[in-house]
Amino acid sequence: MRLPTVADIEQRLPKPEDFESRARGTELSARVGRLLGIAFGICFLTGMWSHFQYTTPGWVPLGPNPTQLYRFTQGTHILSGIAAIPLLLVKLWSVFPRLFSLPPKKLDRHLVIDLVEKASIGVLVASSFFMLFSGLLNIAQWYPWNFSFRRTHEAVAWIAIGSLIVHIAVKLPVIREALGAPIDHRDHDLDPDAPTRRSVLQGAVAASGLAVLLTAGQTVPLLRKVSVFAVRDGQGPQDLPVNRTAKGAGAATEAVDPQFVLEIVVGDQTLSLNRDQLLAMPQRTHRLPIACVEGWSRNAEWTGVSLRDVIALLDAPPRSAVKIRSMQTKGAFGTSLLPAAYVEDHRTLLALELNGETLSLDHGYPCRIIAPNRPGVFQTKWVKRLEVQA
Repeated sequence: MRLPTVADIEQRLPKPEDFESRARGTELSARVGRLLGIAFGICFLTGMWSHFQYTTPGWVPLGPNPTQLYRFTQGTHILSGIAAIPLLLVKLWSVFPRLFSLPPKKLDRHLVIDLVEKASIGVLVASSFFMLFSGLLNIAQWYPWNFSFRRTHEAVAWIAIGSLIVHIAVKLPVIREALGAPIDHRDHDLDPDAPTRRSVLQGAVAASGLAVLLTAGQTVPLLRKVSVFAVRDGQGPQDLPVNRTAKGAGAATEAVDPQFVLEIVVGDQTLSLNRDQLLAMPQRTHRLPIACVEGWSRNAEWTGVSLRDVIALLDAPPRSAVKIRSMQTKGAFGTSLLPAAYVEDHRTLLALELNGETLSLDHGYPCRIIAPNRPGVFQTKWVKRLEVQA
């Protein structure tokens, strides 16, 4: 029995021309790729901004204004990622035949370019699928992994955007030529009743738009009734969703202790206030958003004591940051650091009421932090200690 040769194997492999159809072609791939690149670019930039809001570099001028900034950028980040999913699938379908093209046999620059192109595509596809898949699971708050989602998501985002830039650079001549050509042209040898490239492109755009429409309600109130796939529908205790309950955070018992006191620490001074004493202080009411990394957001009316008024009871130095400690014993973000720019803003509250009612247990009773333009995980609930960083 004769063993198959390389030539025998090559003859058995499908060839790109075996997949010819009116619906495929570089004209379609280039146009879908342009839309996908825009979606990826927006998703990348807004994602990096989100990371800046988590760990702010000194050169980034972040503060409480604009109040709705994080709500807008994170909502845009999630929606652009969702919009990219149908576009990515159509893009991969359109270029699928290219997987069966053989590399040049001669060792020259053409072989090097071909290998670089295929390597960048492999990295790009793998990183893109990881980003979109893990992002969807994060929206659903399901984490079937042991690594840090946020740090890994950021690292792979740089890999994805880097491989995308390499891919565009390698394919730029082909992209420019394809975009300059009409998307449809006469193919007399192909089935005239088959879908055209234009119809596939229109279908991809429609699917992308529909995906956004069906999920945008978790951040766009006007779309809540039609966004049937939105993970958060805006409902919850006191008309506000809850990500982590008091029981889930391990704070349920301590939070309802009638002996509760809030500790304020400035240097070697400590002051303890119970909830009645906090209620006796001048109260402020502000309408502020709560916006989470999962992409949902909601405005609410918060009432409580301005944080700067609380630390002023111990003559805290001006321009002081405050470390906030929660009663929670389970999960991340049991502590947070509130930069001075937020502390000095009168809208940053130690909230005691939500939407005109006493703060519910799952929303942070007996008191919680609410500040403008902050990620939801830093709006610390079940606050028990404020430490002024002089």
